[in-house]
Amino acid sequence: MHTILIIEDEQRVASLLKTGLEENGYQTMVAYDGAMGLRLFQSYTFDLVISDIILPKMDGFELAKEIRKTSPNIPILMLTALGSTDDKLDGFDAGADDYMVKPFDFRELNARIKVLLKRNIESPLSTPDHIAYADLYIDLNGKNVTRNGIPIKLSPKEYNLLLYMAENPERVISRIEIAEKVWNTHFDTGTNFIDVYINYLRKKIDRDFETKLIHTKPGMGFILTDKL
Repeated sequence: MHTILIIEDEQRVASLLKTGLEENGYQTMVAYDGAMGLRLFQSYTFDLVISDIILPKMDGFELAKEIRKTSPNIPILMLTALGSTDDKLDGFDAGADDYMVKPFDFRELNARIKVLLKRNIESPLSTPDHIAYADLYIDLNGKNVTRNGIPIKLSPKEYNLLLYMAENPERVISRIEIAEKVWNTHFDTGTNFIDVYINYLRKKIDRDFETKLIHTKPGMGFILTDKL
């Protein structure tokens, strides 16, 4: 069963979408603003995103760009009252796969969803052999790490932590998320083992370089970015 994220600030429209999609066999989750939609997307797994463009807190264009940073292949279908060619081009430039103007026929929407899901299944993802961010390079096959071409030796735990951060750049990652996603354990607030490994990693990745990549967001977690 496919799961679809609906991001729509008009509750009546969101309710109609949710009901119609669930009647057609899909699971759904609903967000009523762009920021909530992005949080849900980052917290759960979806097969397709349906998003309005004019949204509170974060519009659909910005939302699509944020989604594309970490999920370049998930289908995004935009719904909007805006119908000009320029609006459609802006939507496609932001990363949308399809575009429907309100009001729309639900049968057409359902048909387009089926096409997008089928296309995504038929386009197998190529497995990358490396991850690069700024001057950081991670060789996924050899599990080797370099920065500005200089080899950096990491322990397996340090490597896995850095890899997860590099897979989620410019996003604050909480201690709970690191514990669950990197080491498959529950975070014990009485311990500081995650902070210890962040410090280990920071010494190896940042200490000898002018631009620092690993940053702490007090009370929130950690972020890999070269923009701070």
